[in-house]
Amino acid sequence: MAKAKKGGKSGGASKPTEMLLVSSKVKQMLKDAGCNTAGDALEGLNGYVGWLIHQAARRATENGRKTVRAHDFMIF
Repeated sequence: MAKAKKGGKSGGASKPTEMLLVSSKVKQMLKDAGCNTAGDALEGLNGYVGWLIHQAARRATENGRKTVRAHDFMIF
């Protein structure tokens, strides 16, 4: 019996499994804004960025394109 595949496409609802952000750059921007960075802040932002990427990819696909363009990230 074949083993079930892990991962796969889940419709974009899952969180990214790896960090998509440059932590030091995000922390520096927050510091420059006069804010501290909580331990879970980067994880939360990473999840949001992952969601934006999934939404942009879905929008491009729905418009018959394989190329994600800047306007695909504009969520209203």
